[in-house]
Amino acid sequence: MSAPKRGRALYERLDLETVLALLLAAAAVWSLPVLRGSGRDLDHWANLKRFLGRFLPPDLSVLPDVAAALGETFRIAVLATLFAVALSLPLALCAARTVSPRPLALLARLAMNMVRTLPSLVWALVAVAVVGANPLAGVVALTFYSVGYLGKFFADAFESVDLKVAAGLRALGAHPIQAFQYGLWPQARPLVWSQSLWMLEYNLRSAAIVGYVGAGGIGVQLHAYQEYYQWDRFATVLLCILALVIALDLVGERLRARLLRRTGSAETLAAD
Repeated sequence: MSAPKRGRALYERLDLETVLALLLAAAAVWSLPVLRGSGRDLDHWANLKRFLGRFLPPDLSVLPDVAAALGETFRIAVLATLFAVALSLPLALCAARTVSPRPLALLARLAMNMVRTLPSLVWALVAVAVVGANPLAGVVALTFYSVGYLGKFFADAFESVDLKVAAGLRALGAHPIQAFQYGLWPQARPLVWSQSLWMLEYNLRSAAIVGYVGAGGIGVQLHAYQEYYQWDRFATVLLCILALVIALDLVGERLRARLLRRTGSAETLAAD
């Protein structure tokens, strides 16, 4: 009788979390060879100090140019996020398994997975090849890139809401658009807003990168300063990006917290 008990105890310990932890540990051990260096005897600490020393002090004389480029970066991120939200909402409804037929949901999710496969920098290369090296390329690239993520987030939000209200409206003869407007959307709206704000923050960071390939924004200046080894000006750009990202993150965090509190209150009222 003791052997079966030991077998059951071992099986109970191998739950999903334990299996995932073991797989992660095995993957980490298997990945260790990538930590090998160049094979040369280098003073890594001295190299780091010498490189960082080129950034100090920052050259603040380029602040007017940096501010203008940062404004362009912000506009790229805003437009890309707005266009992505507009495109993602209908796509998310198609991808929500509780709303759409299963074949349509699978097709929509496959499309979003394909979009997410390409990094934002690759989307920027494609956009520059199509519309040229200008801020429009940045908007196009980040719009497509954002649709892959927002579509999935919105679909998950629509799947998480209670469909009883929408079903009740449909049973009373309401049009599907009315059932969505009054039964589904009020519950999903706070989550959609929260995820859209997160995407805006993310696009602001990405807009600074896509400029490296000519897609407008402050990334163009970063690339130019890096090409000419003007690391003190490069540091000024990084400080400005950091300040804008921190400000946007603080505002976004407060807004998301308020939106999520509204979601919790709505769920409580629905449960009552």
